[in-house]
Amino acid sequence: MHIPFVDLKAQYETLKDDVAEAILGVLDSAQFVGGEALASFERDFAAYCQVRYARGVANGTDGLHLALRALGIGHGDEVITTAHTFIATAAAIVATGARPVFVDIDPDTYTIDPEMIERAVTDRTRAIIAVHLFGQPADMGPIKDIARRRGLYVLEDAAQAHGAEYQGVRTGALGDVACFSFYPAKNLGAYGDGGAVTTNNAAIAQRIERLRDHGRTTHYSHAEIGFNSRLDALQAAVLQVKLRRLDEWNTNRRRAAEWYATELAQSGIETPFVREGSTHVYHLYVITTNDRDAMRTKLDEAGVATGIHYPLPLHLQPALEHLGYRQGDLPCCEAMAARSLSLPMFPELTRDQVRRVAAIARAAAEQDGHKNLQRKSTYSSAALQADVGKEW
Repeated sequence: MHIPFVDLKAQYETLKDDVAEAILGVLDSAQFVGGEALASFERDFAAYCQVRYARGVANGTDGLHLALRALGIGHGDEVITTAHTFIATAAAIVATGARPVFVDIDPDTYTIDPEMIERAVTDRTRAIIAVHLFGQPADMGPIKDIARRRGLYVLEDAAQAHGAEYQGVRTGALGDVACFSFYPAKNLGAYGDGGAVTTNNAAIAQRIERLRDHGRTTHYSHAEIGFNSRLDALQAAVLQVKLRRLDEWNTNRRRAAEWYATELAQSGIETPFVREGSTHVYHLYVITTNDRDAMRTKLDEAGVATGIHYPLPLHLQPALEHLGYRQGDLPCCEAMAARSLSLPMFPELTRDQVRRVAAIARAAAEQDGHKNLQRKSTYSSAALQADVGKEW
């Protein structure tokens, strides 16, 4: 039994008639950029996220970049964020001319640690980007408290958390502005690239709308130098069809996560921790284990596809070495990079598939446990800690 990491074809089979109808509607209208298909999706997505405005953009990275620019962030400014995320989070900061400042993560939820944010604030700090990682919202209460006291903007990187909630409020409505990716594998994915920015601030929405379209105010009048970052009408039409199913799909993801938790109980494998008051939507199902690479090899040999999110934290990326971070600066991020493994997760995942994946993972963990016992009998506690530190 081959088990894919994500099964987009299975999802398409349930939607193809509705998607075909939506695409034909755009083709008949001949409005391929902008038009009613985009406007309709923006209205529906804003309502879904419990905000006043949503503006479609070309992709999630552009969403972050344009949101930062809309807030006036640029050269000489600092933006605090996590190193345990995809590089787009930092790349958007760098693209404005500002400096990313990385802080460590909460060891339970893997989202940005608010206590570390407080320590990192300087007189150059302008904003915090909180990443809702793997489908779980960051701890937005303390983050927003820090921002209020320090006069900072809060941006949500919600690329992995469509439909997740924090204290009853959906992602997209938790900060000054939020950014979503509609990459095909996301909980709400297009059939190509796409993204959106959401906000309750009319001025921010208007600036995003202008920046995404060459700084245009009328057809040949440009108030500023902008970009070409528009969500096309075909993608908007596809997304509107899929948006109607998003809550159902997220429920299915949570059900699959419960199956995994049951099957992996007592295995020694650490399964995801959900913060009280948060609703996780499991864009990824990420476990941690001591011998991650050996477990991944066993799963691969059995036909089970897996992923690693993320094997090299941002503060150690060659592209960002000019920031001056070193190995050991963010120990929780580095530990996750060495120990985390993403198991198959998609709404159509079956109980039998979960059982098979879990059985292979348990068997690999049992072998790993025997190896760890042998290691501990060989090394002293201090030597073992030093050895582990080198590995991480």
